[in-house]
Amino acid sequence: MMAMVRASKSLLVQGLGLLMMAQVGSVSAQSAQSAAPKPFTWTVKPEWVLAHEEFLASDVLAGRGSASRDEELTATYVASQFRGYGLTPAPGMTGYIQSADVVAPILDGKAAIGAGKVVLTEGQDMDLLFSSGMVVVGPIQRVVATQVGSTAVTKGAVVLITDMPRDGDTRKLFRSLSRSGAGMVIVPRNNSTQRFFQRIGGKTMVPVRLKDDEGTSEPTLAAISEAAAKKLDSVHDGEAATLILHVETKPRKTFNAIGFLAGSDPSSGTILLSAHLDHLGVGAPVNGDAIYNGANDDASGTTAVMELAHALTAGPRPKRSILFVCYGSEEAGELGSEYFGKHPPVPVKDLVTNLEFEMIGNQDPKMPKDTLLLTGWDRSNLGPTLKEHGAKLGPDPYPEEHFFERSDNYQLALEGVVAHTAAGWGVPPTYHQPNDDLAHLDVEFMTSAIQSLVQPIEWLATSDFKPAWLPGQQPKR
Repeated sequence: MMAMVRASKSLLVQGLGLLMMAQVGSVSAQSAQSAAPKPFTWTVKPEWVLAHEEFLASDVLAGRGSASRDEELTATYVASQFRGYGLTPAPGMTGYIQSADVVAPILDGKAAIGAGKVVLTEGQDMDLLFSSGMVVVGPIQRVVATQVGSTAVTKGAVVLITDMPRDGDTRKLFRSLSRSGAGMVIVPRNNSTQRFFQRIGGKTMVPVRLKDDEGTSEPTLAAISEAAAKKLDSVHDGEAATLILHVETKPRKTFNAIGFLAGSDPSSGTILLSAHLDHLGVGAPVNGDAIYNGANDDASGTTAVMELAHALTAGPRPKRSILFVCYGSEEAGELGSEYFGKHPPVPVKDLVTNLEFEMIGNQDPKMPKDTLLLTGWDRSNLGPTLKEHGAKLGPDPYPEEHFFERSDNYQLALEGVVAHTAAGWGVPPTYHQPNDDLAHLDVEFMTSAIQSLVQPIEWLATSDFKPAWLPGQQPKR
């Protein structure tokens, strides 16, 4: 009997021991579970997005003209946000602004074209759409619009385009002739030239250049009235024509705002997130408004870079470093990104990828709802991979517009960096117009687009995945 009691007690003690061990194990498991790091989450708030836009697109900044004091003020604002979020100066820099000396020819709007006994005056007989800032002297050469691609152009010639349709694409024609060796291209005024002129602010586009550069080799572009074209009928091919300009060359500076988030493993490379912070400044009035605010182009992209900096500095330290850069003077010829490429704070070979943000302020009607287009989608594996991780990105529906080559990403793509631009509406109705303002922004769409990129970029910054060009798709010089 006593043996049975002792056996029962022994079994009871063992049972209690097992129960206590199970309870301890359960508590330990719960403790381990509660101690596990939670996934990083961040909410981009629309009021933050709107606050940036209210300053960047305000009339106070007068359109953030390239290489202007307004551009410097904009860069200073962005730099202050970078500092406030906890970014540090980039390697080799003591502050958050990188400046570059530029040369900016200023025209007085009183140009003239002389040929034989004919004199055409700017504003009355012709609009000077694009100028290198140099006087042009060359022989007249008439070329039929439809034969531009197949006609050899005499070096330095003043090419007079004939038989051009009223809706002929001036920009496409000029692009075709830009490397032809022509000194000047003269086209008839038509709907296309008027749209082109409006999109550059109703004033001559004169490329600003970095101080140490030789300048553009592109020809001057002028649009003449129908009456002026008839006057030129008296001038024969081969006769000399002269473009007379009055130019003041003024030294100026352009400004890039740069912030740096140091990764835990410098050998894993650096991600570059970028946008441009300048716009057209003050131009020809449209409905009484002369300030080209650039709320979408590209205050929206600048806002995206700042809010991604805000988010990523609040999370765990990434393995890869991240550079946040907002360039100056994109509208004047992508000078800020060109200077950055020549004076990078980290070696270009260490850049894992570059994601540029351009005009994300509106939904493109050709894209799926709440989705940004990515230029050069089929050139690399970056876009599809980010999409797999939640980024609201899709293929660019405008391949004929060559957007991939028309933004700051292209400077680095030519250096081998997998670099693309994420954008909203490719060419919205407000593009390069004074009504590119707060009233025409879709802040909800902007906020959603930025939010969708936070975790995919955080993943990219902590992973071993390295974006790569697809076979034969890397751009070449």
